[in-house]
Parts: sequence; structure tokens; C-alpha cells
Amino acid sequence: MTLDAELAAELAHRDAGGLRRRRRLLESPQRAHVRVDGRDYLAFCSNDYLGLASDPRIVAAAKEGADRYGVGAGASHLILGHSAAHHELEEALAAFVGLPRALLFSTGYMANMGVVSALAGRGDALFADRLNHASLNDAALLSRATLRRYPHNDLTALERLLATTPARRRLVIVDAVFSMDGDIAPVAELLEICARHDACLLIDDAHGFGVLGAEGRGTTAHFGIRSDRLIYMATLGKAAGVSGAFVAGSEELIESLLQNARTYIYTTATPPMLAHALLASLQIIEQEEWRRERLRELVLRLKQGLQGAPWRLLPSDTPIQPLLVGGNAGALALSARLAAQGLLVPAIRPPTVPQGTARLRISLSADHATDDVDRLVAALREPA
Repeated sequence: MTLDAELAAELAHRDAGGLRRRRRLLESPQRAHVRVDGRDYLAFCSNDYLGLASDPRIVAAAKEGADRYGVGAGASHLILGHSAAHHELEEALAAFVGLPRALLFSTGYMANMGVVSALAGRGDALFADRLNHASLNDAALLSRATLRRYPHNDLTALERLLATTPARRRLVIVDAVFSMDGDIAPVAELLEICARHDACLLIDDAHGFGVLGAEGRGTTAHFGIRSDRLIYMATLGKAAGVSGAFVAGSEELIESLLQNARTYIYTTATPPMLAHALLASLQIIEQEEWRRERLRELVLRLKQGLQGAPWRLLPSDTPIQPLLVGGNAGALALSARLAAQGLLVPAIRPPTVPQGTARLRISLSADHATDDVDRLVAALREPA
């Protein structure tokens, strides 16, 4: 068979299993109400949890940044791409999460790849929750360290693995908020286990930053924890509404990443106009508590509205509200039924989630109104 013939057969197999992914064309700014493929929808799809992706103040800051710095960075950070805007944002982010220093990355995927491969290699051991994001899993494989995975949030299993490893360096890697389940990792307990077994903890706070903790300072603020064993990563394209990611930690950690993280060293820096826009976003996150209050109200309203519905919401107190359907075909059919009524809610299927746990991933935003949630609830409660 030719390569194209083999690929066609693989795609046909995906189609048969209801696993083919397809893109929609967004024709409007990212909001709760969007225009997609020529039609208006109420969307519960994005990770724009605070409703900042099209905030006019951040748009204005991006324009100001373009006027001041131009459009592209033009070089990697270590050549001549590290602008004053990048530097100011790194200092602001470090102060925001209460850690000595921060380092910007182009994406969260690149941040996790860079950190894990810079800190762990042959002879070291990584310990990962089975529901971790793909970027953490791929980072672990790239590092060539020994990878041990433990059942979701099973601290007893994790401690057993740590107690028996002969590895020189031990690093526990975990989502702070799990992207497809919406539950929060027991970060305080994980740090206690790491302290007992001379390990460090990398948390990926992509879905907690801006949403959890006082003033949106993230999962560590939510639990009120500090530790020199903690390595903190968060993304800036979700609650922050723009793009990119950062890692924060000790002076020694960040300087080591600057020297060794290949996904930082060998790529062009993000446009400084985006860093300038993120400074405006960070100020809004800190000052506008009403956005997090609205999220909490909407989460409660959705949960109350779906009590006794045919499908079960998984336990989550975050804006990620997974509605468990089970089979791939059923999840796709339910998503299609909602779309026919002008409601966009994505069907999530394996391998993103385990077999038999296909679901609708309902993502709430401060841009949603209570009437929007009521409309979704009413549609889900309608007989099929």
C-alpha cells in the first residue's frame, strides 16, 4: 500500500469509531455568543473563563504594544528577541504568583516540554497522574527518564512508587486542574509526599490560573501553600485571554531553564505586543473579582439545573463541567442535537478521555449570563 492508502484506511477506521476530529470556523471574536460556519451560536466551548479574550482594554493594549514594539519579536529570547515588554511581564507574573522569578514560553505545551526535559533525564524518575494533559505525558517520554504513572489522585499509589525508586532525581508532574474532568489535584498533600521522599512537584495550572485563589492567583493560592519543592507552570491563553505560558520558581530554577530548556532557547520569542497586552490582562484578573464570583454562580446554577437529568455531571467546582455520556456515538449525537438548537458543546472522546467515558465538556465563562445557562439546561432536559 502507498502511504496515502494507509492513511486513508486509518482515517476510515477513525470514522467508523466516531473518533474523527473536525474543525469549525470561528468568524467572530471569542465570546459566549459567537458566529461559527456562517451561523450564530451560544457556545460552551472555550477556555476563556474570565471573558477576557475580546476585552476592549486588552485589545487596546495589544494595539499600543504593536505601535511600540512592532508585530514580531524577530529573534529568540537569547539572541535579540527578549524585549522590555517580555521582561516586565515576567517580573509581574512572578510577583503575581508569589515566586522569585518567572520565564515566558510560547505555549503551555512548550513550557512543559522544556521544563521536564531540562530537569530530568536518564537515571531520573518521573511520577505522573494517569489523567495528566498530553503535554506532560509527551514531555516525560521526551526526557528519557523512567516514567511511572499512578491512578488518578491515588496518593497511596504515588507514595508507594516514590518509596521504591532508586532514582537520583525524582519529579512528580501533575495537572493542578484536570482539563477534561475539572477536578482539582490535592496539591498540599502532594507536596507533603514529595517532602517525605525528596522529590519536587511540577504543577500545570493551565485551568486554575486566573480562576482559583485570592485575586485569581491560582491553585497554590487556593490552597495557601508555598514550598521550595514547587515548580509552577500556567498558561496565558485561557483565563488570561491572550497567548503563551510561563514557569515560575526559584532563581536557580529559572536560570537553569533559561540555560537548558530547548523549547525556550531554540524558538523565536512571542510577539512583544502580546506581552504588553498580558500586562493589561493581569491587572484585570487581579482587580475584577466579580468575574470569579459569576463563574461560581454559574457553576452552581448548572449543577442545580441538571439534577436528575439523564446524564451525570462529574464532580467539579471549576468552570469545566463534564457531562458523562459514555459511548462515542451517544456523545456525538447529543452534541449534534444541541448544535441544531444553536448551542455549541464539544463531544470529547478517546484518546483524550478513557474508553467508555465520552462526554460533553461544558466550559463556563464570566461572559455567560444566567439565561445562557438556563437555555443549555432546558435543551439538555428535553426528551431526545
